[in-house]
Amino acid sequence: MNFPRFSVLCAVLASVPAAAPADAPVAPAAPAAPPSETPAYAPHPVDFPKAASYLLPDGSIQIVGNDGLEEMVKEWDTLFVKTHPGFTFTANMKGSSVGLGGLTAGVSALGPMGREGWPIELAGFKEAIGYPPLDIHIGYDDYTRPKHKSPPGIYVSAKNPIEGLTVDQVERIFTSGNRKGDITRWSQLGLKGRWAEREIHLYGVRDDGTAATSARLNLMHRLPFSARYEPLAKNTDIVRAVKEDVYGIGLVSFFDSGSEPGAKLVPLAAKEGAPFVAPSYENVHGGLYPYSPNIRIYVNRAPGKPLDAFVKEYLRLVLSREGQAVIESLKDGEDGYVPLDPAAIPAELAKLD
Repeated sequence: MNFPRFSVLCAVLASVPAAAPADAPVAPAAPAAPPSETPAYAPHPVDFPKAASYLLPDGSIQIVGNDGLEEMVKEWDTLFVKTHPGFTFTANMKGSSVGLGGLTAGVSALGPMGREGWPIELAGFKEAIGYPPLDIHIGYDDYTRPKHKSPPGIYVSAKNPIEGLTVDQVERIFTSGNRKGDITRWSQLGLKGRWAEREIHLYGVRDDGTAATSARLNLMHRLPFSARYEPLAKNTDIVRAVKEDVYGIGLVSFFDSGSEPGAKLVPLAAKEGAPFVAPSYENVHGGLYPYSPNIRIYVNRAPGKPLDAFVKEYLRLVLSREGQAVIESLKDGEDGYVPLDPAAIPAELAKLD
């Protein structure tokens, strides 16, 4: 007998806990702790997609999408080429309005967008392709900081004592038809004194297919705006209206929240009982501010079939530590992009399998 090996085997067996009796209660497995940091990129080999419809005549892979994401897309392209020599890219970034169109037409490998697709865009993809596109969340657009725009939000007069609102309350204030009923008076929000029986005056951006439409379709269950909703031309007009009207409330798109001292941005909660949060960097990064616009990449994936091998590998890079660091590097820029919390990464990666 080989005694050294026998001794090692005995030591290993001694370190293994004894099995519990068959009738002993089994303790439930502890839930996996959320990752504390995003895993580094581990490149997988992938063949160049020589027959893909998204190749340009010069042989480069075309990516069509939001112009605000052009810098990060080019950074991702550079990172991808470093680990996959021979790949070449052309970024044709004109705006979110072309993201899904390029994907639908098959001329773009991916559809990077700074917003959720409009229903008409998603319906157009489904009608042409036969199924909806796959949506990969990769980060957020902006957070509150001095002399820069804040994410979309709700504004009231600085004299208004309201401490915060839930997204359901916002919906019931600005639209009609919520099953819980419309909120039309400040007393319904718990305000007292001179606010108690006063009607809530509604101001907001025009429902013209841009910011207000996005809020109504994506955040307010597609309900129509209240007949009392007064649309104004500019965000500045809305904020100034609530500053001058203490009984007013405004639905505002991207705006420098510190530029009008007489108005305040209202903290929001995703649901009743959740804390009210402002769109600070930490709250946006943690996915806590419910009105944070997601930056996302739409891709074409047929149900029950594997994702295009190149597209999957590119998205693995975007969702890696290095790919998310590209987003983080732009947090101090004009748009103030924010990467995902590491705990949110596994769910997005799982969509690729």
